[in-house]
Amino acid sequence: METKDEAATKAAAAPATNPNQATVTLDTPIERGTTTITDVSLRKPMSGELRGVALTDLLNLEVNALRKVLPRITTPMLTDVEVGRMDPADLVELGTTVAGFLLRKSVKAEAFLTA
Repeated sequence: METKDEAATKAAAAPATNPNQATVTLDTPIERGTTTITDVSLRKPMSGELRGVALTDLLNLEVNALRKVLPRITTPMLTDVEVGRMDPADLVELGTTVAGFLLRKSVKAEAFLTA
């Protein structure tokens, strides 16, 4: 059984995950010139980065909405054309991540507890 000090030490040693960022490993890497993109980092979009897009479209994983938003929040920055040529499985994974960013913390916690 752990003491409080041991538990605190483990918690301090564990890397903190930022709930406003996520990294997705692509099933089908994107070729950009001589560079191969295998991982894409996403960050939670700010309200201004959602301009021109209905939030319901993002929650429904509408391709056109994702093509507008993903270039604004990905590192390396994906282009509209790259998103359009992306493997559908990778697009769903990125879209699900974006949709998760739009949920309230309480909803995420509730979904996690009931899943």
